[in-house]
Amino acid sequence: MAGNGSNGELRVGAYSGPRQRLFAVRGAAQAESNEAEAILSATAEVMEGLIERNGVAPEDMVSCLFTTTDDLDAEFPAVAARDLGLTMVPLMCCREIPVPGSMPRVIRVMLHFYAPEGHEPVHVYTGAAQKLRADLHAAQ
Repeated sequence: MAGNGSNGELRVGAYSGPRQRLFAVRGAAQAESNEAEAILSATAEVMEGLIERNGVAPEDMVSCLFTTTDDLDAEFPAVAARDLGLTMVPLMCCREIPVPGSMPRVIRVMLHFYAPEGHEPVHVYTGAAQKLRADLHAAQ
């Protein structure tokens, strides 16, 4: 950040707003099927929850990572994020490790963003994906 010094010169690194820090929140949703609309709908639901519950604006976002289980390949989850207006946020889609017996059709998200130092991060697991983090279910 830049600010003006007492004699009017530009000072790099001068920021006088509230102290900010980098946060990362997690989320997951289970798509109904391996169809583009099902993947986009599940991704939008978890992204909207993360954005709303954490009070995050696109300009506060640093990046967002998506993973999908091997059985989802009809669409990129990042398309849903772009549809929500996250056009300037770096997005990346990856494959989840195919652990035998794991929940099928799961989209996982890790969103990195800046927020005031005292922010309480809220993770969002929707529908059947709440079983992935039963320890967080009571807080949702």
